[in-house]
Amino acid sequence: MARTIATSRTVDLPELLDFARARHHLLLSTTRRDGRPQISPVSGGVDDQGRFVVSTYPGRAKTVNAERDPRVSVLVLSDDFGGAWVQVDGDAEVLNMPEAADGLVDYFRCIAGEHSDWDEYRAAMRLQNKSLIRITPTRWSPIATGGFPADVAARLDAS
Repeated sequence: MARTIATSRTVDLPELLDFARARHHLLLSTTRRDGRPQISPVSGGVDDQGRFVVSTYPGRAKTVNAERDPRVSVLVLSDDFGGAWVQVDGDAEVLNMPEAADGLVDYFRCIAGEHSDWDEYRAAMRLQNKSLIRITPTRWSPIATGGFPADVAARLDAS
């Protein structure tokens, strides 16, 4: 049986954003006060300005950490755990209500499309006191898939 071979494809920013726009499962990594990573599974998207956006609450660890140290990373996963992924490093900006309202609309649109009642949505976001983390990409890894290195797969297939 042929082995799955790992892939790694270097992309420019437009290709990165196209890849990420179709994927909404992210792991957000911020830095705790002691320097260790805080990793949170989140739903996210890419807004029209090419920033990664994550909806959250003001008191959450990821929010507090990003406010203190805006250097964050996101791991963009495919729906299939074995699918392609990419790590994106960037600078975070945290918006709290009421400044977060328009960004939360953008967040909803890039994940789910149009809402049936935007006034109702904005009111719900205000009531929940939601926050928004926007991440401007500064560097990223190649888009990768897991598997065997090609030379190892060839040796295994030959045996």
